[in-house]
Amino acid sequence: MRKDIKASCQKRLSRIEGQVRGLSKMVDEDRYCIDIVTQIAAVRAALRRVEEEVLRDHVAHCVEGAIASGNKADQRQKISELIDVIGRSDR
Repeated sequence: MRKDIKASCQKRLSRIEGQVRGLSKMVDEDRYCIDIVTQIAAVRAALRRVEEEVLRDHVAHCVEGAIASGNKADQRQKISELIDVIGRSDR
């Protein structure tokens, strides 16, 4: 993973960690259910953005490297992994 992407992801994940701690506090304080669900949706959206950033870097680095290498087995593996992970993320 490129250093700038890694730093960006770490920053986002730290923010998400704070959001999750806030969610726990909301539950402890018996906050309104809809407010809690709204914050859960915000955390999910933030995680999706991190996931997209990691996937973009993976394609730009790992998949592109496999294509440039000319190694057909490595190309197939990287594409297969990408399709599998995208399929799982829709669930």
